Amino acid sequence: MKFYTYDPAPNPQRVQMCLDYKGVELETIQVDMMTAEQLGEDYRRINPACTLPALLLDSGALLTEVPSICTYLEDTFPQKPLFGGSAEERAIIVGWSHKLYVSLFQPLADVFRNGNPHFKGRALPGPLDIEQIPALVERGKERLANTWPQIDAHLADSQFMVGDSFSFADIELLAVTGFANGMVRQPVPESCSNIAAWSARAQAALAQK
Repeated sequence: MKFYTYDPAPNPQRVQMCLDYKGVELETIQVDMMTAEQLGEDYRRINPACTLPALLLDSGALLTEVPSICTYLEDTFPQKPLFGGSAEERAIIVGWSHKLYVSLFQPLADVFRNGNPHFKGRALPGPLDIEQIPALVERGKERLANTWPQIDAHLADSQFMVGDSFSFADIELLAVTGFANGMVRQPVPESCSNIAAWSARAQAALAQK
């Protein structure tokens, strides 16, 4: 397998955290998004969608979406499971992961790509040149303000996102809080003390060997 990635970007980080947690090392190729290497002909021949990450399987199949990559890794490397131990747990983890992506990651991406002059004419990832929509910045901030307290309230009674076990849902929240606090400069509100306490637990779980 070959893992195409760019370490600073949040989507590749979601996969890398899965690999780190499971202790899996893959042949890794860095594609520099700062120089738009993902739009060049060499990478376009590998992944015409021009997105990262991507996982090229030994069969020749290419996985380009984070959930598909991480579920493949889960089935291929089942040690230290990230999707629970039953069909019910898996469904709950996938449900939370989707909610976090839609309600936090997407509005953060709207703020980041529509309000940053670096992305003028490149408001969406991929091969198309898409103009920015400034109104999406304020809408994104409104969505974030509504969602952070919901996640914080959920974590008041839960050690991790789904019960007492670290899971892919926690990886999603680690990636999204890192994205918010870092690149987007829309930090998690200080009032969300449960998220702060969860973050320390999640980071410790991820670092365990």
